[in-house]
Amino acid sequence: MSDDFNMSMRKFLKQVGVTSQQAIEEGMRNTPDTLGKEFTAKVTLTVDGIDVQHEVTGKIKGGE
Repeated sequence: MSDDFNMSMRKFLKQVGVTSQQAIEEGMRNTPDTLGKEFTAKVTLTVDGIDVQHEVTGKIKGGE
């Protein structure tokens, strides 16, 4: 793939990672009694104009 593609992909994925982490941290702060509890997280990725639908699920453990 081209350098432009790789750079735009990395920029997008960095934005997804950073903003997702911020949203999860805020949600944990605003939810009482999350310590030690496990939460299921799911992300669905779609790309307009091409046939891409990708889902990632995982577990996040609540902390202090």
